[in-house]
Amino acid sequence: MSGLFDGTFARGGAATAVSDEAWFRALLQVEAALARSAARLGLVPTTAADAVTRACQDPGKLDLATVVAQAADAGNPVPPLVRALQGAVGERDAAAVHVGATSQDVLDTALVLLARDAVAAIDADLVAASEAAARLAAAHRDDLVMARTLMQQALPTTFGLKAAGWLAGLDGARLRLAEVVATLPVQYGGAAGTLAASSGSGVALRDALAAELGLADTAVPWHTVRLPIADLAGALGAAAGVVGTVALDVVLMAQTEVAEVSEGGGSRGGSSAMPHKRNPVAAISARACARRAPGLVATLLGAMEQEHERAAGAWHSEWPTL
Repeated sequence: MSGLFDGTFARGGAATAVSDEAWFRALLQVEAALARSAARLGLVPTTAADAVTRACQDPGKLDLATVVAQAADAGNPVPPLVRALQGAVGERDAAAVHVGATSQDVLDTALVLLARDAVAAIDADLVAASEAAARLAAAHRDDLVMARTLMQQALPTTFGLKAAGWLAGLDGARLRLAEVVATLPVQYGGAAGTLAASSGSGVALRDALAAELGLADTAVPWHTVRLPIADLAGALGAAAGVVGTVALDVVLMAQTEVAEVSEGGGSRGGSSAMPHKRNPVAAISARACARRAPGLVATLLGAMEQEHERAAGAWHSEWPTL
């Protein structure tokens, strides 16, 4: 996304939660948690795990520019990041980096951590919207407006009831997102999903990693069974749809010839050619974002069909889309 349009499409806590910096922090968080989990099981020395944790907590000492430059040749950023971490901790402790894992284990788990943080930010926005809708519903419970069906005037209703409908949708979107986030799983299966490189402790290491990161555990890896991503995509798309419906109502009710509502904000929404206009820019921005969501959801659902034990391209397409 170009910074020129970030004010419309990439603002607030959710955008920060999925920034490049957040991605690196999440990848490093997974590597540090994996090293600590391996140390608890006696797979690596505690001193080595501590060294990995310190390196992950101080990314300024890592050459992240080189990681970015080498990611294209590696197909993802994990291999160069692992090399950078191994170089940072030194030869003695390098074996504590990336214990038994494959790149997808680290990337998928980091993606889940990012999603958890982003949904927390989205939830805060939904709470604010719900509270605003509740205030409107209470304040205008007796204020008549015209109900419209199929874009035609129908019968009288109240603006309070309309706002209560918004509230129900927003609360429903929050509930669905919370249910999905609560079940987001750790990813850990090793190169081919067999845990072969975990010295016979793969299941215990996966369990420990899940506990360390506060994620759900799984009986088998979900390398090519992308239900967690599909569930998350559906919940996010539904939330965007709910917000888009509210925004569309506001746009229609703010039309000059209807004039039932207006957005606050003083001079916000001015026109470059018609100074008398005050466009509902908040609703317009929300609707623009909501319009993009179905295509993004479709991309993630389309990426569910993945071959064998590691997808060639479908998995990769998920990262920027989500």
